[in-house]
Amino acid sequence: MTAAAGPVVGPWGPDVLGEGYEQRTVELGPDPDGEGDVVAVVVRRVPRPEEEVRGAVLYVHGFTDYFFQTALADFFAERGLAFLAVDLRRSGRARRDGHTAHYTTDLARHDEELDAALGVVVEEHPGVPVVVLAHSTGGLVAPLWLDRRRRRLGTADPVAGLVLNSPWFDLQGTDLQRGPVTQALRVLGRLRPHQEIPGGLSTYGPSIHSSGTGEWDFDVALKPLEGCPVTWGWLNAVRRGHARLHRGLDVGVPSLVLRSARSDLGSPYSEASDRADIVLDVRHMSRWAGCLGGEVEVAVLDDARHDVFLSLPAPRAAAYDRVGRWLVEHGLG
Repeated sequence: MTAAAGPVVGPWGPDVLGEGYEQRTVELGPDPDGEGDVVAVVVRRVPRPEEEVRGAVLYVHGFTDYFFQTALADFFAERGLAFLAVDLRRSGRARRDGHTAHYTTDLARHDEELDAALGVVVEEHPGVPVVVLAHSTGGLVAPLWLDRRRRRLGTADPVAGLVLNSPWFDLQGTDLQRGPVTQALRVLGRLRPHQEIPGGLSTYGPSIHSSGTGEWDFDVALKPLEGCPVTWGWLNAVRRGHARLHRGLDVGVPSLVLRSARSDLGSPYSEASDRADIVLDVRHMSRWAGCLGGEVEVAVLDDARHDVFLSLPAPRAAAYDRVGRWLVEHGLG
């Protein structure tokens, strides 16, 4: 198979989430970044016979992540939306031996698997509106893809809405700090793309996993508690994505941005860490939300975590409630 042949989507088979979930592998061919062949994996919650499907959701994960949030899938299914997710190339289920986790030197390369995943959604549920739901880095990747797709096709259809869960809209730090960092990334991203960037271990994974202080079970081989290494090439790709977002997009559909009321960056873990975003600066999410184009609402959630749907019970319920009302307001749920 060659890259020119386009993605090849395999049949449904069992998924790591067990009964009620299935996956299809999307063969993407030779890796433009030189790490052999790459794949993506589409996962679905299998609709139950009694469930009416009036719409669908396509979920896009973030960095050091994969789809495992079955309660999220159940929430949408209860509202008539079939739930499918995609593990992007080199991520989660789609990572293969020899792959640098989540690595790409151009976020636009994810368009290939996102187009293929949306194609699977349409194949399974033709004629229904689709909501794209994306988290963290996925919250940057998805709007960039939707903007390019709308410009290429002249329409957003069948996508009818966009929900972003703590999207990564800018680099942490001050405006004065970001300029020199971005300049350095342009050089190092070209000269040393695979070199890992030194950094401390993340406290976010242990704060949400059941083996630490959290309540969530997930596969730590697919979502390491210490986080995946960050490389110069990947971070340079992210910064180019930020720059494109800041120039203004038009995703072509109404958008809802969910974020915590506060960030707590760089502090040792404490109980306060469970009531804040300890990964990203939430102020950036509000600052740049208008760059999505069209109708945009920002919902600020007291005491929410970085993944608002993995928050403590009260802010988690508030997040689900706001999404549910937004779906109804836009005729999507």
